[in-house]
Amino acid sequence: MVRSARERVPLKIGAEARRASGMRAEQVLAPVTEVPDDLVELGYIGDAYGIRGWIKVQPHTGKGESLLSAECWYFRRPGAPEYTKANVLYSRAHSGTVVAQLRGSENRTAAEALKGLQVWVPRSAFPSAGEDEFYWVDLIGAQVTNLQDELLGKVVGLLDNGVHTVLRVAYDEPAVDGKPAKTAERLIPFVGQYIQTVDVEAGRIVADWGLDY
Repeated sequence: MVRSARERVPLKIGAEARRASGMRAEQVLAPVTEVPDDLVELGYIGDAYGIRGWIKVQPHTGKGESLLSAECWYFRRPGAPEYTKANVLYSRAHSGTVVAQLRGSENRTAAEALKGLQVWVPRSAFPSAGEDEFYWVDLIGAQVTNLQDELLGKVVGLLDNGVHTVLRVAYDEPAVDGKPAKTAERLIPFVGQYIQTVDVEAGRIVADWGLDY
């Protein structure tokens, strides 16, 4: 079968899509009283996409692969305690973002009402990482030591400088010359030149990095 150049083919078609023909959801977002305890914030809805109810999600890191693997997303307004959720009918990568249609979102007006929502997915819904690949959420909290077994600190976040990922490693800096103790950060490139081993289960990373770098 040859498809026309204008026809868009989603990379992932959820099971809900096969049952949605002729259905109309009462609302796009359903309130929830309980949420999975392994939810991870992966991005936010930046805008509507097209005129048929699709949304555009800006991932916090990477290209949103973990968004594509989940058939149900959870949502929350920044600063709000309540979560909602919706089933994902279609989703695909698009120019560094993820575009998707949620069940019940049938026009641009409905999609625009979702702008600004944080998008959360259970960690258990992530696809398996490949060899020598790691999800950033699994690195947060890991203790980082160097080849001399000196403690460099704890991973508190990651940065993407466009070339490679950088670990934000926090450590306690003692009081010196009357200056109070404080928490400082080391920025360690997450590349093979510096990262020697990563043990996700043990929460430990060994880096070729000095205390005075």
